[in-house]
Amino acid sequence: MKILHTADWHVGKVLKGRSRIDEHRAVLRELVELARQEDVDAVVVAGDLFDTSAPTPEAQSLVLPTLMRLREDGRDVVVLAGNHDNPHLLEVYRPVLGALGIHVVGAFRRPDQGGTLAFRARSGEDVRLAVLPFLSHRYVVRAADVLAGGATDHNRDYAARIGQLIGALTGSFAAGTVNIVTTHGTLPSGTFGGGEREAQSIFSYYFEATAFPASTQYAALGHLHRRQRIPGPCPIWYSGSPIAVDFGEERNTPGALLVNIEPGRPAVVREAAIRSARAMATVKGTLGELEAMAADLAGTWLRVVVAEKPRPGLAETVRRVLPGALDVTVDERFRPARATRAPGGSAARGPMELFHDYLTATGRGDEQVEKLFHRLYDEVSG
Repeated sequence: MKILHTADWHVGKVLKGRSRIDEHRAVLRELVELARQEDVDAVVVAGDLFDTSAPTPEAQSLVLPTLMRLREDGRDVVVLAGNHDNPHLLEVYRPVLGALGIHVVGAFRRPDQGGTLAFRARSGEDVRLAVLPFLSHRYVVRAADVLAGGATDHNRDYAARIGQLIGALTGSFAAGTVNIVTTHGTLPSGTFGGGEREAQSIFSYYFEATAFPASTQYAALGHLHRRQRIPGPCPIWYSGSPIAVDFGEERNTPGALLVNIEPGRPAVVREAAIRSARAMATVKGTLGELEAMAADLAGTWLRVVVAEKPRPGLAETVRRVLPGALDVTVDERFRPARATRAPGGSAARGPMELFHDYLTATGRGDEQVEKLFHRLYDEVSG
């Protein structure tokens, strides 16, 4: 069978107040086309469909039709909650999408209650797919309690509990079935993409690759935004995000994974780039140099470091030259020195003189700014 492995859509993500919904629409449309062109038998979305636990109606109205389009032609679609998703919201979707043949797992479920899916692929293979959504420290204890059917040792660490849960979910793996695990979390040998939520990616949230049994033919992971393979007892892959989430990911290549799996054999994985996502870049230069780059940077989200002395309206000028500029800062070589207190103190000088001295000392001298300050001061003190 062939599966499309994707994760970390982060629909609803904005950059410096700029909506990316059109960009997300193009990216998800490309994922659907990839599933059709490759005629995949199943799609695994390994968490973080949304960027926030309270997704807007606009974000939901983009994600849900995408899942239904991925389901076309009888493909199995499996969706689990990531650390950005609201597991309760996904559980609300579960019965409705389940009626359409889309498997949704928002919260941990026992193997016999939806935690381990058993189905026959379109290609004819019997599949066992263990699904473990993202679990916080608090909820991993609850999940272990559900599994044990009673009180458990709360001193057990996070990694050990995750291993216990995966072990239970993979108990039905057999030599004659296609055996897949999907989860959303951090393995210690993984390389961060740059935009992950740090508080839920630290060492206390790690678990080991040895949590996946050797009978697993493929482990489909979400959470780290850089596409990569992790060493372990079976093929373990992060699909990465199909869209760069922030400037920490400007060197990542957005994409997904196409995976061929046969019973009793390790998965064969092929990387697929997603080309409709806007690139991100950090550029530096004078206004003239930035203007010379403008044609090559059309359609790119930009972080700009401008090599000019600070002055009123500089950021607006940069954005006129480079419409994709989201963040504009002054090169540190041109940043003014901190103003120093004049000898003898400032008690004898009025606000106008103090403001003039401040502008002069910090390299921001501007007659228009001083006039505006004078007018504002007159209005406030008059």
